[in-house]
Amino acid sequence: MAADHNPFVKETSFYNQMVLSHLLPASLWEPLPHFLQTWLRNYLAANMLYFISGFLWCFYIYYLKLNVYVPKDSVPTRKAMLLQIYVAMKAMPWYTLLPTVSEYMIEHGWTKCYSTLDHFNWFLCFLYIAIYLVLVEFGIYWVHKELHDIKFLYKHLHAIHHMYNKQNTLSPFAGLALHPLDGILQAVPHVIALFIVPIHLITHLSLLFIEAIWTTNIHDCIHGNIWPIMGAGYHTIHHTTYKHNYGHYTIWMDWMFGSLKDPL
Repeated sequence: MAADHNPFVKETSFYNQMVLSHLLPASLWEPLPHFLQTWLRNYLAANMLYFISGFLWCFYIYYLKLNVYVPKDSVPTRKAMLLQIYVAMKAMPWYTLLPTVSEYMIEHGWTKCYSTLDHFNWFLCFLYIAIYLVLVEFGIYWVHKELHDIKFLYKHLHAIHHMYNKQNTLSPFAGLALHPLDGILQAVPHVIALFIVPIHLITHLSLLFIEAIWTTNIHDCIHGNIWPIMGAGYHTIHHTTYKHNYGHYTIWMDWMFGSLKDPL
């Protein structure tokens, strides 16, 4: 299908223009191939999301609500947070390749992704989103668990993230402080699900970028206690025991496979 008549290319081109035209001079991004424009848009958008969500949340819990949610002696040091930002920034160009590649596959019609709501009724749309999320939850659980259980993968990939294993070293900025391949592997289930269940393009992209906000939330050590959400209380246990609570958005996979440990 020609690019001019490809609804996916039209949509991703619109997103590229919407982001890049507000952040960069046209002379810097318009001459680039479409793939590079998409990667640049994802890279800039991911950085903005990471810094805005991280700084706002840190300001709220460590300054405005100090000793309400986090005791003063449990606030991470600036040095710890700067190290987390440094690790995340080194990995960010590689993280954002994944949504760029997934968009490339979608544009070429290799997935079950669709571009308009004309394909299905609303009930089917929500049903497919639910199935998509179950597949992602299942996939991320097992990828995360194997990153722990396979010693080679843990030593060379996942151990970088588990440097942060105490309350006073965990912060919202730790969410994306991973080895680049580690971060990509844990997001790959989003792409695999595209080949299994129909999903709208904007839903797929939105859920990928919600990951950044979610990882900010689950590393703040504040237990929301909203069943069955895998909140920060559960994830803090994961960072201290290394063998519980591998799940993503919910506790269901850990409950099913016997790795759940509830916060006290």
